[in-house]
Amino acid sequence: MNWTILKTEEDYNKANERLMELFDADLNTAKNDELALLILLIEDYDNKHYVLPQMDILDIIKEKMQEQGLKYQDLEPIIGSKGYVSSILSGKRALTLKIAKRLRDYFNLPAELFLQA
Repeated sequence: MNWTILKTEEDYNKANERLMELFDADLNTAKNDELALLILLIEDYDNKHYVLPQMDILDIIKEKMQEQGLKYQDLEPIIGSKGYVSSILSGKRALTLKIAKRLRDYFNLPAELFLQA
C-alpha cells in the first residue's frame, strides 16, 4: 500500500493493523522500511489528535516515594531539612533547579517532567 499522511481514524486504524503485521520485519528490507514509515505516520497522527495529560511532578515524586517505601525524612539528604522537604512536597515552596536535578537523579526521572508548567 502507498501510505500518505493519516487523516482519519480509519486510516489510523489501518496503519496500526499493518504495523502489527510488520512488527518483526527483517532489517534492510522493504517491509522494514514500510514499518519505519508507519511508525512516523502513526506518531504524527497521535501528536495531532491525542493530548496526553500533564503530570504534576510532585505527584510523581510522591508516587515514587510510595513505590520505594520512602518517607519525607528519607529525602532530607537530597532536599534539605525536614521543614524544607515538607514545604516542597506540599507545594508551598517551588522546586529549585538544584533540587530538581537531585530528585531527577535520585528517582531516575526524565528531565522533561520537571519542565512542565
